[in-house]
Amino acid sequence: MPGPEFRPEEILRVLSDHGVRFVLVGGFAAVIHGSPYVTTDVDVVPEAGRDNLGRLSDALRALGARVWTESEPEGLAFGHNADSLAGSRMWNLVTDQGRLDVTFEPSGTRGYDDLARDAVHLTILGIEVDVASLADVIRSKEAAGRERDRLVLPVLRRIAEEHARGG
Repeated sequence: MPGPEFRPEEILRVLSDHGVRFVLVGGFAAVIHGSPYVTTDVDVVPEAGRDNLGRLSDALRALGARVWTESEPEGLAFGHNADSLAGSRMWNLVTDQGRLDVTFEPSGTRGYDDLARDAVHLTILGIEVDVASLADVIRSKEAAGRERDRLVLPVLRRIAEEHARGG
């Protein structure tokens, strides 16, 4: 059974409307930097302070977030607050607007502060968003070592080389 329609702009809007501080990472960040590969989820790294995680919890309720697993693609309801969100290093979720993965330390990074330092502030689909730098996206995908990441790395490296040459 397919999940809800993927509406990344709505996920980003709700996070923004709730004042959640985060950096966009993963496949969606790669697409923003020019990758032609399609992604079907939004990956974010939230700032891990208690107040921000409280706002994230409120945003997740507004999004109708549920825990996603392959065996339960529609998701399992879960109660959450700032403390419970901080209790896991990664949350694979499905929302009423599509898939959302929340991770505190993507592979190859030290988390929010590490990524926020070089993040690019952009307006994406009408929403102000901090996006991990292309170098950080590449670094994380290299460290993850997953097949899907290895496939996109040559394209991302080529884009980085073109940017370095002023293209």
